[in-house]
Amino acid sequence: MNLHSGARTFSVTSPVDGSIYATRNYADGAAVEAAVARARAALPGWRRTPLAERLAILLRFGEEMKARATPLAEAVAWQIGRPLWQADETPRLALIGELLAGAAPDTLADMPYPSDENIRRYAKPMAGGLHLSICAWNYPTAMLGYLVTSPLAAGNVVIFKHSPQTPLIAELAEEAFRAAGGPEGVFQSLHLDHPDAERLIASGFFNAVNFIGSVNGGRRVHAAAAGTFTQVHLELGGKDPTYVRSDADLEAAVPLIAEGTYSNAGQSCCSVERIYVDRSIHDRFVEALVAETAKWSIGHPIGEKPMVGPVVRAVAADTIRGLTESAVRAGAKRLMPPDGALKAASLGTAYVAPEVLTGVDHSMQIMRDELFGPVACVQAVGGDDEAIRLMNDSDYGLSASIWTRDVERGVTLLDEVEAGTVYLNRCDHADLYLPWGGIKNSGLGRTNGRAGLIEATAAKAYHVRCVIA
Repeated sequence: MNLHSGARTFSVTSPVDGSIYATRNYADGAAVEAAVARARAALPGWRRTPLAERLAILLRFGEEMKARATPLAEAVAWQIGRPLWQADETPRLALIGELLAGAAPDTLADMPYPSDENIRRYAKPMAGGLHLSICAWNYPTAMLGYLVTSPLAAGNVVIFKHSPQTPLIAELAEEAFRAAGGPEGVFQSLHLDHPDAERLIASGFFNAVNFIGSVNGGRRVHAAAAGTFTQVHLELGGKDPTYVRSDADLEAAVPLIAEGTYSNAGQSCCSVERIYVDRSIHDRFVEALVAETAKWSIGHPIGEKPMVGPVVRAVAADTIRGLTESAVRAGAKRLMPPDGALKAASLGTAYVAPEVLTGVDHSMQIMRDELFGPVACVQAVGGDDEAIRLMNDSDYGLSASIWTRDVERGVTLLDEVEAGTVYLNRCDHADLYLPWGGIKNSGLGRTNGRAGLIEATAAKAYHVRCVIA
């Protein structure tokens, strides 16, 4: 594999105050090879373990993670800057396991095909084998659940790599899996840098690679796997649009759109990044959105109880500021946040205050590139046709939403939207009951429940001839 040898360290710089929060060692080549050997040794036994036992371990894993809710939430707050009071993702992780346990018996059951007295035909979902799961930092506990529970439930074994920004989440998860009775080698975490992760993918050791992260990261994963015939599942970024029709209930819609734009400081793959509003209600919508934005306080995520903390890095904050200022130079109007928020969001820090931009259009980079920050970009449109055209005018296709009182018309419009998930009168919500994934540059494959289990298996066909005539 030609991985690095010898000790190499990395540090987590907290966006909260710029301090070094943790220092860890990257796994060297010997540690990686040992982990792969343990995983391979564990695979036959785990694959033969009855489904009910595998699911019981995963349910206990969810409970063990909930038992570690406090250190996990503290790690989230310090490592990525989300306010501590919003940082506990363990209930969602546990729910992922619970819904999976409900879906797995039917999804992983034998599938009958036309048969007769002599010929029996059926197919079994077959676990692929060894999975490498690579996770982004922005929902580090819940997304770990997406990436490991479906493969493990299906009978695969998983080596897990978290973002170098959130290594403590992976360590606590591995500890929780052992406490839940998970066998050695079935779920392991490794700290890897990007080049070593790419070399590991290119080695061909893995049957599948599951990745949540940026489009550029997805391209590197896809390129590393080229020629290995490794299955690649990618959940990438978004530039998710919402459309507010003239008949929308603004009193109900505006707070939810603000939440979809600003929660987690706008650092969600399905955050609302483009807002199209019917011209007849544009001014009323903007007035209501500015008033709602004023409620989204910014501050220290541990010492205070703000709605928004810093974004993940100071360099990310500079990128957000740069895109915003570029749009203003191109003609956008900046509706500034309150003075207190501006003072908190000072230059050179990772703090970016929520704000509203109007007068934007698709000639501006801020309406084309993923922003990943708390900026509401509002463009007036002349009606349904223009709105749908602009919603689809993007390289991304993760999620999209429409707001209207006319449910039937809204659903008809959703049929025209190019996205993996579409919402009516809701946004920024990864529904665990539904498949999750994107189209275009937003990804390949699906996670959650039945869809995640199907992605983690291959149909093995059986043709059984009972008597040879």
